[in-house]
Amino acid sequence: MSYERLEHCPICGKTEFKNFIVVTDNAVSKESFVIVECENCSFKFTNPRPDTQSIGQYYESEEYISHSNTKAGIINRAYHVVRSITTKQKVELIDRYAPAKGCIMDYGCGTGVFLAACKKDGWEVRGIEPNAKAREAASAETGEIIAAGLQDVQGEKFEVITLWHVLEHIHTLNETMSQLLESLQEDGTLIIAVPNADSHDAKEYKENWAAYDVPRHLYHFTQATMKRFLKKHKMKLEEVLPMKFDAYYVSLLSEKQKNGKTQMLNSVLNGYKSNSYAEKNGNDYSSLIFVAKRK
Repeated sequence: MSYERLEHCPICGKTEFKNFIVVTDNAVSKESFVIVECENCSFKFTNPRPDTQSIGQYYESEEYISHSNTKAGIINRAYHVVRSITTKQKVELIDRYAPAKGCIMDYGCGTGVFLAACKKDGWEVRGIEPNAKAREAASAETGEIIAAGLQDVQGEKFEVITLWHVLEHIHTLNETMSQLLESLQEDGTLIIAVPNADSHDAKEYKENWAAYDVPRHLYHFTQATMKRFLKKHKMKLEEVLPMKFDAYYVSLLSEKQKNGKTQMLNSVLNGYKSNSYAEKNGNDYSSLIFVAKRK
């Protein structure tokens, strides 16, 4: 097992951090990890963290649903029901920004459900997925060859590039974003979805907030830090949209982490409280979709 420590904030480059919270990896290793906060820009990130050679073993769980598609247990069954709804909403979103359709790349496409829906809608699709098991499932789902990395789509240009709960997993954050933007057409649209560390459910569950998901989640964005990150890469934020179902799903997982078992009533109540809070407090939903274009 090898770990690495970041000496510079990935967003502002400063070197002064403070410990923010200690979180346990309840899903796989039962290890504890520190999340630090940059004293200059308030960006939060897991530090130290497993390096790129070691991180793979932290994904080796049937419970990691974006790689396995498992339907075992009430939480995973709920995930699949919600996914069918949100997939339709995602396709409607990309159609709104690129009504003529064209070629879309989903970076970190998991088992390919979103890409399959895009293909059915008339899009030409490309998927990138580093996990071999998920890549095989995505290829079967879409009928397309799914790439293992950006090098496999070098030279191609895309009308839309999406990262659905993926950016927080990427070790080489800035380098990868620069590479992605090289593949985006000049008038193309970038869509990023991430958990929101300023949400009500994050504050409610604290170290038991499932969306910290250490060490798989290396970064913990807020609206302010995402805006700063996009600005750093010369992208203009067009729209911020809520992922309202995430408040309920994350609360389900958080209740299980906190109490050792699923607490359906508490999960529903806290999901509702989180969405109600966000509606009145600057759109700070449990997860957010950021739509951006070049400046």
